[in-house]
Amino acid sequence: MRADFRLARMLHALVHIHGRKGTTSSEELAVVLDTNPVLVRRMMGGLRDAGYVQSTAGRNGGWVLSVDPDSITMLDVYEALEEPVIFAIGANVDHPGCAQEQAISGALEVAMAQAAGALLREFSQVKLSAFMPPPNA
Repeated sequence: MRADFRLARMLHALVHIHGRKGTTSSEELAVVLDTNPVLVRRMMGGLRDAGYVQSTAGRNGGWVLSVDPDSITMLDVYEALEEPVIFAIGANVDHPGCAQEQAISGALEVAMAQAAGALLREFSQVKLSAFMPPPNA
């Protein structure tokens, strides 16, 4: 499974959007994120639906942050991205009748659920403002 960079990219995009006067186009964000403007618009759609950004169409259109950076957390952005898969590893289910596989799979599922819970709790503590450069920087 390939790494999913959407959370990091959207946090990066939100910081850039906040730091600009007026709107930031998908094309401008695509340059910053080294990706395609279509992918930017697709990822930003979840953030728009969640109410974190607004978009305007047209020649001077683009994206603006619609919330205070202190009011949005990494968890909020993660959830707006439809909760990407956290771990690429998983429990094996090839031999459901095997006692050893069941024990291993059960232990993995418990450990991964605990780790995911800890990570999401950490996400809930980190505000978008933590990534903003200080004023006049």
